Amino acid sequence: MSRAVYVSTTEPDSGKSIVSLGLMQSLLQKVVKVGYFRPIIDDFEPGKIDNHINTICTFFNLDIKFEEAYAYTRSEILSKKNEGKESEIISRIIEKYKAQEEKYDFVLVEGTSFIGEGNLIEFDINILIAKNLGIPAIILDSGVGNTISELVGNLKIAYDSFKEKGVEVLSVIANKVNPQDRPLILSNLEQVFPSGLVLSAIPINPILANPSMKEIVDELDATILFGGNDLNNQAAYFSVGAMQLRNYLGHLKEGSVVITPGDRADIILGALQANMSANYPTISGIVLTGGLIPEETILLLIEGLSDVVPIISVNGGTFSITNRIGAIKSKIYATNIKKIKTSIKDFSSYVDVDMLTDSLINFQPQGITPRMFQYKLLRKAQSAKKHIVLPEGHDERILLATKQLIDLDVVEITLLGDRAQIEKQIFEFDINLDLSKVHIINPVTSPHFKDYAATLFELRKHKNVNLAMANDLMEDVSYFGTMMVYKGHADGMVSGAIHTTLHTIRPALQFIKTKPGISVVSSIFFMCLEDRVSVYGDCAINPNPTAEQLSEIAISSAETSLSFGIEPKIAMLSYSSGASGKGQDVEKVRKATQIIYEKRPDLQVVGPIQYDAAVDINVRNAKMPESAVVGQASVFIFPDLNTGNNTYKAVQRETNALAIGPIIQGLKKPVNDLSRGCTVEDIFNTVIVTSIQAQEL
Repeated sequence: MSRAVYVSTTEPDSGKSIVSLGLMQSLLQKVVKVGYFRPIIDDFEPGKIDNHINTICTFFNLDIKFEEAYAYTRSEILSKKNEGKESEIISRIIEKYKAQEEKYDFVLVEGTSFIGEGNLIEFDINILIAKNLGIPAIILDSGVGNTISELVGNLKIAYDSFKEKGVEVLSVIANKVNPQDRPLILSNLEQVFPSGLVLSAIPINPILANPSMKEIVDELDATILFGGNDLNNQAAYFSVGAMQLRNYLGHLKEGSVVITPGDRADIILGALQANMSANYPTISGIVLTGGLIPEETILLLIEGLSDVVPIISVNGGTFSITNRIGAIKSKIYATNIKKIKTSIKDFSSYVDVDMLTDSLINFQPQGITPRMFQYKLLRKAQSAKKHIVLPEGHDERILLATKQLIDLDVVEITLLGDRAQIEKQIFEFDINLDLSKVHIINPVTSPHFKDYAATLFELRKHKNVNLAMANDLMEDVSYFGTMMVYKGHADGMVSGAIHTTLHTIRPALQFIKTKPGISVVSSIFFMCLEDRVSVYGDCAINPNPTAEQLSEIAISSAETSLSFGIEPKIAMLSYSSGASGKGQDVEKVRKATQIIYEKRPDLQVVGPIQYDAAVDINVRNAKMPESAVVGQASVFIFPDLNTGNNTYKAVQRETNALAIGPIIQGLKKPVNDLSRGCTVEDIFNTVIVTSIQAQEL
């Protein structure tokens, strides 16, 4: 179950509220608790709240606080962009959305309203948000101002754009269409869209299209003279009372709003009398222009009538006021129950509600986006705070990452190094790190130094390590940090920003050792690509593994993948796919694959296979159509270090993918390596992954 849907339009005034109201009503009949979330809302005045949020939450009595129902206002988005903090935008949207997802059975996410940005930019923003939330979409467009061909074409372009970015579209809705065109529009939609989509065309409804008297009051900043309790009356038509009353009465239509100068007592009284007469249509209200108010005697006469429609007074000439009223884009608001119920009725009448809600509830998302993956890593690390030691405490990048980790309260940190030197680094690099929130240990002055050295001596004396040698080794920050992990004084270690991989992991191999049943320590990278997260192994440790070692690397990688929420579908990579290739290298991969079949028949694995067949569904159809892994692999096992290391770096550089790792797997306790060219983000992510590994022990 996807647990959410993203409602997106292609342009302003497409009638998104109709879909949100109708869908919310339908969902509440299927699931117990439904949330509502708008990633970006229009700016609102102090003391007021967003109309969309207020309407949905009020009518359906949703237990959602206003500040929980959105992530940003438009001004806040602009401010973030100006500050160069675009990366924070998606992260916060994900955080706010996930908070609702945890509380509700389903979340209806409503996209932006296309105000303030260029349409193309805003459309792309909606795709980006839906993609990073990992939820399917419903897209709609309005028939107003579009030919049938343009309407269908706009929807097809939108559908293709969502699909190209990896967002599944479950429904396409042509909204506000001419009733007589509806059958032809549905026929055209069926011709251009694949089967299985819920295709709908909703006719334009005058009740929803025209403004209410309340909207006219708000737009014109009008003064209400009479009928304040009936401001929800809809303006079906507008007519200007400029002629003699006997001529004007024939122009009245059902639901008309009468627009006339405030000194035309004859038109005012005649319209009110016509409203009460069985021989004339009912009117919705009267707008008095010119800032003129009827004389006191006329006001008293109106006040004494038993049935008075809203009468409002506005500044401005009759002609300009009429134009302004005609330009009002009608909205649905919380107090206009008639519009809300009409929206729900139209949605249920013209959309296959059962098919749509069933497709939403049964939808199974494929893969996970990088942003969502990073969010889940952060939340999992925060769920059980672990203690991580960072031996390279003098490095600027380590200190910057430590500040971020401490500010987010993700882990407990110990820095190894001289306190005075660390304080100097913090001052010189202007890092606002509160050292009272971290531990700082100088190995040579630590009260644990002698005990650590003695422990190392006992563990390594069979390798001709004497006590003096153990003391010398324990002055090395890698040995000291690893011993902290071994003794349980820290839960994990991350190093390598200024040390080699061998320097980092050698102590772990010497006395932390491997897990039971594991004979080879290996590594993986989480490759955060544009639309998915893949696992690459081994790209950092084993130069030329045997078939047995390769199978073990694959099994360890699958288990690591699973523990981080990625379903393992293993591709054993080679220069040949299936049974076609010959040679020592491909035979090694073939043998390793067979060993996995025998050891772990529960795992989905295919090999040998080429990279293109492992990721491209079309190549799969041509080469290995029978496989459930081919074309959708998530775990990629390279035949040797040369191939793996070069491939991950090539993908990282050419696609700007984020590579988290190397993550060491197979050890009894987590020790992870950094590249000497690592960034602050690399350190941050590796510490979080190490913390999660420690939770698994």
